[in-house]
Amino acid sequence: MRVLVWDLPLRVFHWLLTAAVVGALITVQLGGDWMLWHARSGLAVLGLLSFRLVWGLIGPTYARFGQFVPTPGKLRAYFTGRWQGLGHNPLAALSVFALIGLFTFQALSGLVASDDIAFSGPLANLVPRALSSELSFWHRWNEELIYILLALHVLAIGVYRLRGQHLLGPMIHGHKHTASTHAQEARGGGVLALLIAIAIAALVVWLASGSWLG
Repeated sequence: MRVLVWDLPLRVFHWLLTAAVVGALITVQLGGDWMLWHARSGLAVLGLLSFRLVWGLIGPTYARFGQFVPTPGKLRAYFTGRWQGLGHNPLAALSVFALIGLFTFQALSGLVASDDIAFSGPLANLVPRALSSELSFWHRWNEELIYILLALHVLAIGVYRLRGQHLLGPMIHGHKHTASTHAQEARGGGVLALLIAIAIAALVVWLASGSWLG
């Protein structure tokens, strides 16, 4: 049975976030004039994460956080082979929340980070210099955690592929195959919910850009 699990907005979010994160990681290594694009990539990441947080509350079935929160009971069921479901499995859910947390911290800290030489975040002047320097340090340190978690994420995709479970395909076309005849396709998250999520994301990007400071 072929079931629609990942809705189109979620899939678009996933690949746009991938592009924005990769762009941010590449441009920070290039430095120089590329730091402008690093900042833009960071704003894109923040906007996309804002969209995801709203979509996780009012989006379709399998996009909602409440559907895949990795509770201890779900984790026990997964590791003992008793877990069944179409959305994120409990282990993947941990990865999702970890990535969202790291990306959110990285984007927010980048807004006020400053090295006093080549880069200053758009909101750096709104916080004391000592705090800006402290967050700059953690911004750089957190980058290493992101590399580690991304590597684990890619490794997990490869491991699941060897076990016959395709994770990339469903994130492109949105469908999964299941033997269950009672599986339900993703429901909810209509046009109004999508417009609300996009509007909130746009507002967050505008506020984070500092353009309202004049």
